[in-house]
Amino acid sequence: MGDRLHVETVEAANQNPSFAKALTDLLFQLADDDFILAYRGSEWLGLAPHIEEDVAFSSMSQDMMGHAVMFYEMLEQLGVGKADDLAQLREAKVFSNAILVERKNGDGDYNDHPHYDWAYAIVRSYVYGLYKQVRLEALTQSSYAPLALVSRKMMTEHRYHLMHWQVWLKQLANSTADARQRLEAAIAEVWKDAGELPHLGPNQSDIVQFGLIAEEEQLKQKWLTLTKDIFEEAGLDWPGEPGVPQERGRHGEHTADLVQALATLSEVYRIDPAAGW
Repeated sequence: MGDRLHVETVEAANQNPSFAKALTDLLFQLADDDFILAYRGSEWLGLAPHIEEDVAFSSMSQDMMGHAVMFYEMLEQLGVGKADDLAQLREAKVFSNAILVERKNGDGDYNDHPHYDWAYAIVRSYVYGLYKQVRLEALTQSSYAPLALVSRKMMTEHRYHLMHWQVWLKQLANSTADARQRLEAAIAEVWKDAGELPHLGPNQSDIVQFGLIAEEEQLKQKWLTLTKDIFEEAGLDWPGEPGVPQERGRHGEHTADLVQALATLSEVYRIDPAAGW
């Protein structure tokens, strides 16, 4: 992280077009990741293993959606566009989220025979959550003061999410043979996409040079070290180097899953974007 630059306000950020572009690119990654995974979490409403978990998962998804809103509002403050429009009117090809967060929860759809995979939901939420923790920690040192401040606020709430997922991971790892097998299969599936999480996209050089966040490799190694410790504590084999998907989500390359998700998410808003919902 560079300490050469310290930008306190939106006005100061916009005085340097290159800085503003790097900041905008990073904010879209942060917002889109949380926005899409929060939606995937919301699809478990009424489908979680028991009522307490239904409430907990819904609450955490709502928290994550709130984090996405904060990032979109920062983009609005920078003059990029209205926060609601940025979330709900953009096409999939301009989204910057990692492929992992857009994957469907399993076979079927929420309104049509949702045969979702609970183990996959747990592993994806936890693996992403561990990376998000590392990313938020790095962002607390960001050269853009408003982003550093928001990240500090999010960290307190996010720690409770991590505690929740850790309990589930250990329960599945130490439960029945079937639960263990499903968990290991979910880890293998999540791990195919997880390696993209630390990627900072096509503008990564400026993002790092301006001190907005740490370098990709530094983020990756901290995240892998943290995740490996958690896996060992749960008695799980380490899956090794994480894979990266064929599509490059940080570059706007996405799957049909995201197209479908955005169509559902924006269906009501697109009826009348100017209305006060």
